[in-house]
Amino acid sequence: MSADQMSIGEMLAATVPMARTLNLEFLETTPERAVVVLPDQGEYHNHVGGPHAGAMFTLGESASGAIVIAAFGAELARAVPLAVRADIAYKKLAMGTVKATATLGRPVADVVAELDAGQRPEFPVAIAITREDGAVTGEMTVVWTLRPNDPK
Repeated sequence: MSADQMSIGEMLAATVPMARTLNLEFLETTPERAVVVLPDQGEYHNHVGGPHAGAMFTLGESASGAIVIAAFGAELARAVPLAVRADIAYKKLAMGTVKATATLGRPVADVVAELDAGQRPEFPVAIAITREDGAVTGEMTVVWTLRPNDPK
């Protein structure tokens, strides 16, 4: 893991209490992909012994946030990233450790060009949540925006 990747994970853990609470592990964070792991922890299980749906949602949203920071970190002085909406589908029973892999749905340059033009761009991040055997247990999309800072 590079220093940049580590700093994004550390930053998210420091600024997003739920990421820290769930002991999320940021394995990879680039502008193209983020991989985050939710360790198997009994205190976050559901009634069937797997990770709770809320913990899986937080895992996916955290992976999407990591890729947003990696892709648009250079824009943080002039805009704040905000989640606009999210959709999640639980596909298979999740048991044990689960991993979220996030991918950016639009080219970074296109989003930045909209921001440069004075717009408030929106862009999707797709997340696949998988078990250790590789089975997809959930699919999620988080739509983000870069809200320009108030020039005052």
